Amino acid sequence: MADKPRFLVNGKDMFWTLVPLLALVALVAIASGNCSVGVDKNPSSNKVKEFDIDAALKADAREMPFPVRQPPTPEGWKPNSGSSPSLEGHRVSTVGWLSSSGAYVQLSQTDAVEDALVPYLAGEDTTLNDLAATGTRELAGHKWVTYRTAGDKQFWITDLGKVRIGVLTRGPESDIETIASSVVAQKPLPKD
Repeated sequence: MADKPRFLVNGKDMFWTLVPLLALVALVAIASGNCSVGVDKNPSSNKVKEFDIDAALKADAREMPFPVRQPPTPEGWKPNSGSSPSLEGHRVSTVGWLSSSGAYVQLSQTDAVEDALVPYLAGEDTTLNDLAATGTRELAGHKWVTYRTAGDKQFWITDLGKVRIGVLTRGPESDIETIASSVVAQKPLPKD
């Protein structure tokens, strides 16, 4: 069959040219194992590599000018992230897990004031109108100020003198309680 003249080629021809190409790309992605659908909420089945929270928090403890604590986590929680950004001239030690409920839980420790930590935890896309202080909670002998964003992100902040600790999640409040009570019960990691 002779090729069509270029001016007769239309969108339907392009569509049928791309279908086999897209099928080939999908086949390669599935065969390589680098593609998942994400139907399962179980964090242990997640293919994301575990983040070494132990090493990250020990490094932060050596470098940060404030005490850094490392909370033990329940069975089934998967460490998945960490960073140490700057916040208004202060450093923040941040680590995160996927809890057994499948929700992301973040722990942030800093010597910045609470007024600076609140917008950091709320996120850049959150305005003051989207954020509400919802009260206080007593947990593990400490007073926690609780917040909720319009996007259902909730976080708690406590002041331990030299350090402010923030715990956030979009998951169940029990995930915050788990990390909050666990982190304040720990002694600060050594500086050496």
